[in-house]
Amino acid sequence: MVLCVVDDLLFASKIGAAARAVGATIAFEKDAARVIDRVKAEHPSLVIFDLDAPRLRAVETLAALMADEATAATPTMGYVSHVHAERIAAARAAGVGEVLARSAFATQVGEILSRTG
Repeated sequence: MVLCVVDDLLFASKIGAAARAVGATIAFEKDAARVIDRVKAEHPSLVIFDLDAPRLRAVETLAALMADEATAATPTMGYVSHVHAERIAAARAAGVGEVLARSAFATQVGEILSRTG
């Protein structure tokens, strides 16, 4: 199962369609405060963050996820507009496993889910 921390309905729809196409199991979370508890309970194979969604506090949530012994080994990925270099740097500093430009993520989401979901 892949946990997607996304609040953009368009991207959630794209991710959902890609998951159905490749037979991946996904879940969505829109509440940043619930992410760590869900990771502990559900043990996702990957957590995907929309780094452009301020309400999700992705960088803070990533840092907390990586600081918790029970969740630190969970693979993570984020996607962000390529023009937001500061968010990319902050996500990397917080411990994100991989960061993709939003357009690259949209193109590769099926492949990503097929190998992890």
